[in-house]
Amino acid sequence: MLEPAVHLELARELDRAEQTRVQLEQFSKRFPAIEIADSYAIQQAWTRLKLACGRGIRGHKIGLTSRVMQIQSQIDEPDFGALFDDMFFDSGATVPAGRFILPRVEVELGFVLSKSLMLGPDEPPPTIERVLAATEYVIPALEIIDARIEQFDRVSKAPRRVFDTIADNAASAGVVTGGRRIAPGSIDLRWCGALLGKNGSIEESGLAAAVLGHPANGIAWLAKKLAAYGEGLAAGEFVLSGSFTRPVAAAGGDAFEVDYGPLGRVDIRFDRG
Repeated sequence: MLEPAVHLELARELDRAEQTRVQLEQFSKRFPAIEIADSYAIQQAWTRLKLACGRGIRGHKIGLTSRVMQIQSQIDEPDFGALFDDMFFDSGATVPAGRFILPRVEVELGFVLSKSLMLGPDEPPPTIERVLAATEYVIPALEIIDARIEQFDRVSKAPRRVFDTIADNAASAGVVTGGRRIAPGSIDLRWCGALLGKNGSIEESGLAAAVLGHPANGIAWLAKKLAAYGEGLAAGEFVLSGSFTRPVAAAGGDAFEVDYGPLGRVDIRFDRG
């Protein structure tokens, strides 16, 4: 493990990178002995810096939920990060492109909880049924991800590793919600699908079953993971359950039109900065 002082300094670097939009060299390159526990400690230190500046936590996101992404990242489980109150946009919004470094868009479902999911340290993950019973509604959502840490090393061109992504708040940078709210259990969420369009062309499509077999499984995994830190999911939280498409790059002037079929649409446009 790295020293707590190193965790804090790297968190400060991430905070500056987000504000200046200047990427950092990969932490995994600079600290070859870095561990997953270090990455979450850096993320938590960065979260505390944001809270001290007046930002609030509105929920959590789950990432790396597809098997393909886990193999690519050389891990066997998802990761998670915090969602802050100033990250949220409504469908139809114009998103400031200059707020991000290298934004990309992913298609997801958001769960809004009506009951807490707090687990004891030895308690198994909640079942899908328990997750749905604790959910007020599910809503179509897009996640805007970003890279405060270089995706590819500036010298070797090696891709960043999961240690870097986790420290970088699991790449989370924005959330867009829209479409129709779904009562939990009213439909089989595995079959929720979406067509992701960019500037009038379909770029990606997918089904929510790509998220660990059922998007509620992501919520169950997160509740169990947070229990190891003495935390849990609170009533009222908004949780992104994981992407069921690959991320699509965004730039100033790009318009995204995401069709969720009977669940409605989510549309955003990035300004030209």
